[in-house]
Amino acid sequence: MDSTKIIEILAYTIPSLITGSVAYFLFDSYFKDQQNTRRWLLQKEAQKDALPLRLQAYERMALYLERINLTKLLIRITPLSQDKNDYENLIMAQIEQEFEHNSTQQIYMSDECWTIIVTAKNATIQMIRAANRSDRVDSADKLREVLLNDLMEKQSPSNAALAYIKNEVGQLW
Repeated sequence: MDSTKIIEILAYTIPSLITGSVAYFLFDSYFKDQQNTRRWLLQKEAQKDALPLRLQAYERMALYLERINLTKLLIRITPLSQDKNDYENLIMAQIEQEFEHNSTQQIYMSDECWTIIVTAKNATIQMIRAANRSDRVDSADKLREVLLNDLMEKQSPSNAALAYIKNEVGQLW
């Protein structure tokens, strides 16, 4: 083989290799773009279906926070006896029961939002326990009075969590 033949073969081979590689990269980028477009459309469709479920979860947790708001809780749940410990247990059982009923809603919320809701629940329970251990409390009615007076001085934990939920729902739009 002489050098003219090699140059002739290279003259045909190199442009075809360049054309083939350019075509490969163009088709590859086109197919990747199409795949990303399909993925985006599927995600958009799934989000359209998931948004009502997420909003319903936020609504249920907002209702839960309203129901464990101590002011409303103490009005709704009256003492069965004058024993302050029985009343404390009754209130905390109500809070826990409501929480267990709504705990599945966490899959539709951010971890931070769920943590704030759990913190509000635990802070509410701690307020009840602290008030019950107070020397000022000797009966169930006195426990109610002390808790209501404490709420006049500071904000209910459920109000702070409710504000966070409203903020997070506002960011969904």
